[in-house]
Amino acid sequence: MSTPVTLSRSDLTRLSSALPFWASLMLVPLAWLSALYGGWMILLLPLATWHLFTLLDAVLGLNTDNADPQTDTRDLSWYRAITLIWPPVQFGTIFGILYYVTATDHLHWVEQWLLFAALGIASGTIGINYSHELMHQHTKVERWLGDILLAMVLYSHFRSEHLLVHHRYVGTPRDPVTARYNEGFYRYFLRVLRQCPPSAFRAERQMLARRDRPWHHRSNPFWRYALLQAVFLVLAVAIGGLWGLFLFLTQAFWAVFQLELVNYVEHYGLTRKHLGDGKYDHVRPCHSWNAAHKASNWLLINLQRHSDHHYKPDRRFPLLQNYDEDEAPQLPYGYPVMTVAALIPSLWRRVMNPRVRAWRERYYPEITDWAPYKTGATPMPRGAS
Repeated sequence: MSTPVTLSRSDLTRLSSALPFWASLMLVPLAWLSALYGGWMILLLPLATWHLFTLLDAVLGLNTDNADPQTDTRDLSWYRAITLIWPPVQFGTIFGILYYVTATDHLHWVEQWLLFAALGIASGTIGINYSHELMHQHTKVERWLGDILLAMVLYSHFRSEHLLVHHRYVGTPRDPVTARYNEGFYRYFLRVLRQCPPSAFRAERQMLARRDRPWHHRSNPFWRYALLQAVFLVLAVAIGGLWGLFLFLTQAFWAVFQLELVNYVEHYGLTRKHLGDGKYDHVRPCHSWNAAHKASNWLLINLQRHSDHHYKPDRRFPLLQNYDEDEAPQLPYGYPVMTVAALIPSLWRRVMNPRVRAWRERYYPEITDWAPYKTGATPMPRGAS
């Protein structure tokens, strides 16, 4: 007779604390309801990701509590579990629904397109966010799972760009992902689509060169990226033909759109001070926008504690620290609201530009000419006016 599995009181406490971060799983039945019934039901996914958690933020308010950053990884197993199970969950959802809608043909083609656009919002909001958590870890399993999630949205280069370029050059003109002051989202989106893939490839090529290896060496992760993406493209064609491929590409595009929308919000207008000779001051919590809104941080596994993520990139999401306005700039609302505001450039500038100007005055009052930071030119060295 097998011994029944029991949870200790401490296990139950950790489980209850982690469960709110499993909120993303509720999107799976919503996705299938959308596929089964079509029509207005397709709105369930964007309504849940954008509007439901905005409402919950308004009701639940802020969470400014901080976990002990020295907590042992073994005590985070319930938190880690959601990121580990999401890749097969997302795979089954995207390709299961792709098979269902192309095999049954009960949805109008417009409904199918809208459904996969909605799925892309989910795979961008959740899947790429979870891949971001996984790519920062040191275990091969977690990094592979992160690569699989990125390949499912055809954005594999994001890992190289994020780890080798963004974290190193954030808040400087050398980082394509840092949104410039007064730069509208749509211009930003086209710019990062153009600049980030070659930037990521250059970073990997330089890494290989330091080891006396050519760019085409088998250790270049771009070979793995290409293979994984090709597998998913072939699978989409095998399931649904060219129409299935189009639907899969629709999902991928909107996932990338959602990712870059969040990237736009995270660092808009925040710039590290140029110290001369191409050097900038160290990354601090003040170089990323912080948001302590409880519900949206559940959905996004504390991504909104972005100030601490850039300060301590290896910290797992349950241990990310919140900063108050004395240490980091604060967003007025959580990402669900701020990303929608970013889609309306005039509204975005009205809300955020005064905050950027206040941030500059607070952290860098000695800088009198900010134009080079926006244009990407070499800023003046310290002390120059």
